[in-house]
Amino acid sequence: MENTTEGTWQSLPVTLQPEIYETLEELKFTHMTPVQSACIPLFMRNKDVAAEAVTGSGKTLAFVIPIIELLLKREEKLKKMQVGALVITPTRELALQISEVMQTFIQKFPQFTKILLIGGTNPIEDVEKFKEHGAHIVIATPGRLEDMFRRKTEGLDLAGSVRSLEVLVLDEADRLLDMGFTASLNTILGHLPKQRRTGLFSATQTQELEKLVRAGLRNPVRITVKEKGVAETAAVQKTPSRLCNYYTIVRAEDKFNSLVTFLRQHKHEKNLVFFSTCACVEYYGRAIEILVKKVTVHCIHGKMKNKRNTIFADFRALKSGILVCTDVMARGIDIPDVNWVLQYDPPSSASAFVHRCGRTARIGNQGNALVFLLPMEETYVNFLSINQKCPLVKFPPVGDVVDILPKIQALSLADRAMFDRSMKAFVSYVQAYAKHECSLIFRIKDLDFATLAKGFALLRMPKMPELRGKEFPDFKRTSVDTETIRYRDKHREKQRQKMLKELRETEKVPFVRRKFVQNESWSKQKTRKDRRKKRVLKRKHNQDSGDEGDKEDMKELLNDTRLLKKLKKGQITEEDFETQVTSGTNAKHNLTEAETNGGSIQDV
Repeated sequence: MENTTEGTWQSLPVTLQPEIYETLEELKFTHMTPVQSACIPLFMRNKDVAAEAVTGSGKTLAFVIPIIELLLKREEKLKKMQVGALVITPTRELALQISEVMQTFIQKFPQFTKILLIGGTNPIEDVEKFKEHGAHIVIATPGRLEDMFRRKTEGLDLAGSVRSLEVLVLDEADRLLDMGFTASLNTILGHLPKQRRTGLFSATQTQELEKLVRAGLRNPVRITVKEKGVAETAAVQKTPSRLCNYYTIVRAEDKFNSLVTFLRQHKHEKNLVFFSTCACVEYYGRAIEILVKKVTVHCIHGKMKNKRNTIFADFRALKSGILVCTDVMARGIDIPDVNWVLQYDPPSSASAFVHRCGRTARIGNQGNALVFLLPMEETYVNFLSINQKCPLVKFPPVGDVVDILPKIQALSLADRAMFDRSMKAFVSYVQAYAKHECSLIFRIKDLDFATLAKGFALLRMPKMPELRGKEFPDFKRTSVDTETIRYRDKHREKQRQKMLKELRETEKVPFVRRKFVQNESWSKQKTRKDRRKKRVLKRKHNQDSGDEGDKEDMKELLNDTRLLKKLKKGQITEEDFETQVTSGTNAKHNLTEAETNGGSIQDV
């Protein structure tokens, strides 16, 4: 796909409003992209559209222009409180971006009003704004929109307002239909009229076919925009053709050194750096801010509330800078002139890899992406090539790497806030690694925790279930007692000292120590849950086998109940509980098997 392959806007088989042509000219959009030339005529001729196109291909204009055209063609003009178009998108940043584009186009159509409904703002203010000005076009995230439907007691009847809906657009549709959004989306769709135009737009669409039907499309026209020159039968690359996609292999203890060196060498460019968790963004973002001088560094992650919109707008306006972020910035976000997308941690899902890369090389521009992999993760390159049709080229090792880890350790010693961030980042990284979708490549048992801790510049190993009972002779712990590290913030340190004093006073009071059940690693918890599930299914099966089985089950159930009470009182540990319950179940299983074979327990 190239930026100017589809001709001018005047070559469309449908005629647009003169004001739209004027706005396109002002924006210097002289030519259409393929997804725009394919979608706009169909949408305007009242067809439902399901469009799949590589990220950065101009999908936003492919639905913004038809929305305006369809609303203008209505026989009855929209009243103040009537909603004519609804655009739903997964993240507030993407919603904000779409809102800006929509605002640019409706400036020449003062008869239309627009409202943005996203998290991070006061919902009461949104209600009052809607009641005061109305909204013919609503751009929203699922959570806030669902909340607005519940505000009838505050004088907002949104369910009544959407009865006049002409157009529904689901942007980044595949993610909207993920489990995290399904419940909200079902609630929203239940309020919308069946007679409407529906458009679904995404970079990865085909895998969501069943969910698209559920979303309410009636015989949709499916549009798939492929890269120019790629044969129909060939494996289709899912990333833009002008994207140079690289990978580099680095050891865990050298990984952050390489990243900082790379950022110093490209400080006059615009760079996105992706990490796997919010805690890693907080920790490494602060370190980058201190270590990479004379560069504007911003951080964004999903746990931020009110700051995200401002930070996003500030970074978009920069000519050069660094944005440290999680996958909240991976999809649909249009940040101008991004030179490098750096993936410090590979994402938890393979499709997210493609979306991350798509933050650069947008609308036919040149761009670069680089993922940092540990030596044991190199097979991920082949996996991406096959699974996501995303070939990677090996990047030469970053030159002139300087060891900056001692500087980070000094920062942790000087401020407890930095020390806390380092521990939380390490724990969150390990937990995220354990839950990686591609578990055959990213295996937690392959991690060298001591080397990993060095790469995180830890002062000591944290206490966590995954490390219990393990020795780390290769890890050199700091000689400083970490409990003596103080917060640089005096108020925060005062609060900590007060809490420590209360704890010391509590320790002087004698008490009977109870046996608390220790936390377990995520992987072991899952195993135990599976075992309990099997026992429940077994009991259910035995209940159908007759009175004899009922008596045995009742006896086993009473025994399990007694053991559970002991566990709750702290009289036995969870390990003892599991052992006794499992042994009882196994004994019964062996006895049943022996009777079936006409033998005895001794035979078994």
